[in-house]
Amino acid sequence: MAVLVGSILYGPLTFSLLFALITGLTLWEFSDNVNKYAGAAVNRLINTTGGVYLFLAFTYYCSGFFNGGYADAFVFVPYLITTLFLTISELYLKHPDPLKNWAYAFASQIYIALPFSLLNVLAYGYSNAAQAIEYVGVLPLSIFIFLWTSDTGAYCVGSLLHKKFPAKLFERISPNKSWVGSIGGGIFCLLVAALLHHLLQDIVPLSLPVWLGLGLTVCVFGTWGDLVESLFKRQLGIKDSGKILPGHGGMLDRFDSALLAIPAAVLYLYTVQFFS
Repeated sequence: MAVLVGSILYGPLTFSLLFALITGLTLWEFSDNVNKYAGAAVNRLINTTGGVYLFLAFTYYCSGFFNGGYADAFVFVPYLITTLFLTISELYLKHPDPLKNWAYAFASQIYIALPFSLLNVLAYGYSNAAQAIEYVGVLPLSIFIFLWTSDTGAYCVGSLLHKKFPAKLFERISPNKSWVGSIGGGIFCLLVAALLHHLLQDIVPLSLPVWLGLGLTVCVFGTWGDLVESLFKRQLGIKDSGKILPGHGGMLDRFDSALLAIPAAVLYLYTVQFFS
């Protein structure tokens, strides 16, 4: 947690390096799991390289650092070539189930590479005062603050009240999640959203209602993200997605909530902007 917070707040370079690494490790872990437990034969190196490149391409496109404030969409062409390679190569590799390989490879790009790449949309924005694109790390950081708050609130409230309110949120997939815990996590997120509005109103120009909506959006979609990864692990018959983080499982175990919360947050903020 400390490394993530420090890397985001220190500056755009550490932000990009950290999440390029996280993207790569998560894609590699996903590919390794489906190859071992789902009978797939996804090209881990190409799949991972393509996803990391997508993140860096978004960094270039959103920041405009290397082109005087303007970004050229041509930067995405190598990624398109990578996806074509992943598709066409199955014609020649003679794998017994190429459809499965395609499905898992492209699912990982949509499920992992794209959400992490969209962090760049949150991190960079045009400043009217500076007349330039600026890096504002506190906005992507707020997504993780909401996710941590939701998890902590859900655990605390669920532990205290689950005997009085035992209704399960999604017992088929995650028997330990309760409705009362999830509602508690949402309330905690609203409180933190109000606090962030108070602390960051000179840095992030979002009104209190928008902050409250963002907190709830991240809470709800973060919960769905957790459930999606639980379903993925149940389907593969595994307890943890990996062992890279001792005591915490794998990369997917740590970032599952973020994989749906990030695109939902981007969509929410663009919707608010469109109608404002």
